[in-house]
Amino acid sequence: MKFKNIISSHIQEHKNVLNSFNDEMIEKIEEISTILVQTLSNKNTIFWCGNGGSAGDSQHLAAELIGRYKADRRPLKSIALTTDSSAITCISNDYSYEKVFERQIEGLGVKGDVLVAISTSGNSKNVINALIKCNDIGIKSVCLLGKDGGQAKSIAEHSIIIDSDSTARIQEMHIMIGQIFCDLIEHGLSLK
Repeated sequence: MKFKNIISSHIQEHKNVLNSFNDEMIEKIEEISTILVQTLSNKNTIFWCGNGGSAGDSQHLAAELIGRYKADRRPLKSIALTTDSSAITCISNDYSYEKVFERQIEGLGVKGDVLVAISTSGNSKNVINALIKCNDIGIKSVCLLGKDGGQAKSIAEHSIIIDSDSTARIQEMHIMIGQIFCDLIEHGLSLK
């Protein structure tokens, strides 16, 4: 087995997906970043959720805002719904895993907040339920999705869909977009 060929294949696939970004994608990133800046300007909260690698991305991006991205600045209201193991296991046990994000949004969220849901398929039931609850409460919803966007694309107010069937490539683009969100938030709030 030639590892160099496998490595080159991954790099080329990454480049191909990245090269598919067009002006429309850039405009969506800018539009969503503006919503996130406005949310924080209004002293509201950005919530994050996802499963597996997307849960890790949610935690990473929430931490960039509550801690810092580039600027040494005040903490920003940012919570990953994937980090409270007691809440997750309680809700899973007493209700179902499909309710883990929905119940937290219902309990913690208020009108004017934003949920950023990250899903490579767009079909995770717990993410779908959280998006539906956001619509009920008046919480804005943003999705970072992959493949064809799944069910989430028709429920979320704003979606960015990475046109790839490779989970790895989708997740690479999601974290890049999330990092761009963080940078634009710091710029938009004049925290640099």
